[in-house]
Amino acid sequence: MPIPSRAALVDHLVRTRIAGDVATPRDNNLSHYRKLANGDRHYWLGLELGDRWTDEQDVLAVMAERCGVNDDPAHRQGQDTIDPELTVDALERMAARLRKAADGRERVLFATGHPGGLLDVHRQTADALRRAGCEIVRIPSGLIADEGMVFQFADVAMLERGATLWHTHSPAPMAAILDAMAHQGRPLPDLVVADHGWAGCAGQRGLDAIGYADCNDPALFLAEAEGTLQVTVPLDDHVTDPRFYDPMTDYLLHAAGLLEAEPVEPAEPAQPVGEPAA
Repeated sequence: MPIPSRAALVDHLVRTRIAGDVATPRDNNLSHYRKLANGDRHYWLGLELGDRWTDEQDVLAVMAERCGVNDDPAHRQGQDTIDPELTVDALERMAARLRKAADGRERVLFATGHPGGLLDVHRQTADALRRAGCEIVRIPSGLIADEGMVFQFADVAMLERGATLWHTHSPAPMAAILDAMAHQGRPLPDLVVADHGWAGCAGQRGLDAIGYADCNDPALFLAEAEGTLQVTVPLDDHVTDPRFYDPMTDYLLHAAGLLEAEPVEPAEPAQPVGEPAA
């Protein structure tokens, strides 16, 4: 399969609005930074931030450094950005941790709060690690959280409500999984690959955790800055076509040594239209 070079991937991320000028507006980003700083735990994504991030400007500074949003506090409305170079840098850090998991044949748990965007990214990564000899963790059955069923499909844990895969930032489903595994005497995962509250909860529990986050979800970037999460990849987590993530996933797995192919320049995709922020 064709693997994009770094330069080609950066171009692809910008053209598909996974990074660059993303759909998430500036006022939405700042609103979430402010709510996190004001102690709204919905925006903490399962992390315990204490009183370390009570200044919105401190949160903005970290997001500018690690995600690439505009660092000007006076910029309150309009376009905001994710730096595609930072996205690829983080993918390469993630690849190094995946390589370590493959070398050690670790137990790896995958989960997503954004099944409409990131499910296949996680599924392809799980497939590659299984081929490399890793154990992909099967979650306990019958778990309930946030009035839904904690459900595993294509090796990825998600929340299901009313036969619908649910978009959730809550840490409760991951907490249900980890508590049930401990209750059953099962070994906890060596690595969690996730996003949103699923990743935040795992990192807060002291597990090795890596994941993805949008520019309006600052908690995981703060967790990486503090060392609670090992890697947070900045991206728009729900672009118009989930297939746009395929070159990114190929690049990640190739960098981890989990795909056999030489980098090439991919054909240009159709220009997508951005979606409102989730």
